[in-house]
Amino acid sequence: MPAMVMKPRILVVEDEPGIADTLQYVLETDGFTPVLCASAAQALAAFAADPPALAILDLGLPDLNGFELFRRLRALPGGAELPIVFLTARSDEIDRVVGLELGADDYIAKPFSPRELVARVRVILRRSQRAPAAAPAAVPAPAPATPPPFAHDAERMQIRYYGRLLDLSRYEYGLLRLFVQRPGRVFTRDELLDLVWDDAAESLDRTVDAHIKTLRAKLRAVAPNVDPIRTLRGTGYALHDELPATL
Repeated sequence: MPAMVMKPRILVVEDEPGIADTLQYVLETDGFTPVLCASAAQALAAFAADPPALAILDLGLPDLNGFELFRRLRALPGGAELPIVFLTARSDEIDRVVGLELGADDYIAKPFSPRELVARVRVILRRSQRAPAAAPAAVPAPAPATPPPFAHDAERMQIRYYGRLLDLSRYEYGLLRLFVQRPGRVFTRDELLDLVWDDAAESLDRTVDAHIKTLRAKLRAVAPNVDPIRTLRGTGYALHDELPATL
């Protein structure tokens, strides 16, 4: 008999029954096993009983703030590497920034497309399941580590690219900071306006495109043969999550 394929378990922490039912349906339809919890207490107990492959957390829970639940899940055995997506009705920039900087893998505001959410879940799981090959029994002394293409110094608000310090404007820095923090994650133009610009309502999509163009020019001046920023036509931009280690 063929081996039974285990469906990835997805912890869904959502206290609105209608949204929880919708998420359960689309996740089951797409081959996942959703575990529904209506409170933070239930979520912590479910995780301790059987850690899931990924968690979807609503920020507005009845017994605990979603950010605090995030911290408690991360502190549990096996929780440090748990991929987490925030789901919330809030659209304030501060909530998005806090969620991403805490280390969440994605942030989706209500109302949302269930199919888009499932697609993002699949992308995050694929990215998190990239495991290095098993090391042999006897391992020689490791070679000096090669620094990553991008090095972000948050305290100084500086970014180096292949060892060279980039001379960035305020908004170029804001854009590249988001990309470097979440390589591979696709940001729509609206998201970039909300997260980087002071007053997104007075800015246009072309504002983002113009700053991406100048940012690309500065990156190309360092590495002419590398284009680290992907353009997804009609959607937005993302940083390539696989760049050459050296030039």
